[in-house]
Amino acid sequence: MTQLKLTYFDFHGGRAEPARLAMAIGGIAFEDHRFAHAEFANVRKTTPFGQVPTLQVDGVQITQCDSILRYAGKLAGLYPTDPLQALLCDEVMYVVEEAGVKIGPTFRMSGEEQKAARLALVNGSMPVYLGWLQSQLLEHGGEYFADNRLTIADLKVFVDVRGLNSGRLDHIPTDLVEKVAPALNAHMQRIANTPAVAAYYAKFNAT
Repeated sequence: MTQLKLTYFDFHGGRAEPARLAMAIGGIAFEDHRFAHAEFANVRKTTPFGQVPTLQVDGVQITQCDSILRYAGKLAGLYPTDPLQALLCDEVMYVVEEAGVKIGPTFRMSGEEQKAARLALVNGSMPVYLGWLQSQLLEHGGEYFADNRLTIADLKVFVDVRGLNSGRLDHIPTDLVEKVAPALNAHMQRIANTPAVAAYYAKFNAT
């Protein structure tokens, strides 16, 4: 059996969460190695780019979250085999990842600098990408982003929207998604109610 070890921060969100969910949904055995923020300085020394997540596959270290997610999706049967549907799945994932890259630098800011940077996103690129995601969802039937079924694209959007709504991101209004792309909130709730997803969070007593 292939030995898998996924390394990421100890919280329910961020770049590793979709892969965690994919493997949980697919019943894929893996070591869920979580670490506290205070340990990151040491962990990053062991990674190629000083970044997480990383995935070890039989001891071989893999980096880049969407590569890891696609692999997890294939193992779990959550990645389309049809080339066009796979393309649609990838398109959605890359849009969400690009949005994450834009907000990433604000985590190293504080005070008024962080507030100004995040409000610029709230009033600029965030409504654009959320609106595009909503249009893609609706164009493909309103339930899933690709393949007429749950895929890793849905998990990527689910984690992103869940984070935006959480209140953990200072200066990001918790009603932003509801105002600009309410269909994404309905999608988030539908994914959250998927039995395997609900069971995953229940195991951690997480909301």
